[in-house]
Amino acid sequence: MAVSSKSEARRDQIQRAAEKVFARSGFQESTISDIAKEAGLSDATIYEYFASKEELLFSIPGELTLEEKEFLEFHLAHVRGAGNKLRSLIYHYLWFWQSHPDYASVAMLILKQNRKFVDTEAYRIIQETYRMIPDIIRDGIASGEFDPSIRIGVATSMVLGAIEHMVVHRLLHGKPDDLLDYVDYLTDTVLRGIQKQDSAKDVTVHVTVNADGSHSVK
Repeated sequence: MAVSSKSEARRDQIQRAAEKVFARSGFQESTISDIAKEAGLSDATIYEYFASKEELLFSIPGELTLEEKEFLEFHLAHVRGAGNKLRSLIYHYLWFWQSHPDYASVAMLILKQNRKFVDTEAYRIIQETYRMIPDIIRDGIASGEFDPSIRIGVATSMVLGAIEHMVVHRLLHGKPDDLLDYVDYLTDTVLRGIQKQDSAKDVTVHVTVNADGSHSVK
């Protein structure tokens, strides 16, 4: 057990070092030697755990992504109302990307451009996490909170697209300073588009024409 724990700790040490190096220099420009230096290890030690630089890259989201998925599932199970769940989810996504800038760089600027990544277990976990959004929208439709005519795929893309755009803009340009400032604005904008609107009430207008030709409206 001790050997296994030590091995996992060393593996995590290498992944975190790679995350920093890739975020700083990009994937193509980074080398195993750069990662080994960042981790304070030898090149040979890196290769004991990862057969290639690409394998190391694909391993980075693994445990972190799974932990976030499990946290969200637990948290959202205790939030009432689809709108509140969506607000909580958007808050957490923005908080997560802001709190993990190196990982954000790797995920948004490197992994998203690599077609091979879609065949990995980490990608499957990420997609399961993203599926929480359409699940929330379906629940909102079923409860009558959201408009049943909305396109679930489009609404999901609105949320993810807006979040990813803000994160990438922050990575490349340093703005916005605080992603959490946009939680309510983004959520309210989305909700205005998907919440069920009350049907317009019938209005009866009474017009009285007087003998002198004047009239009154009630």
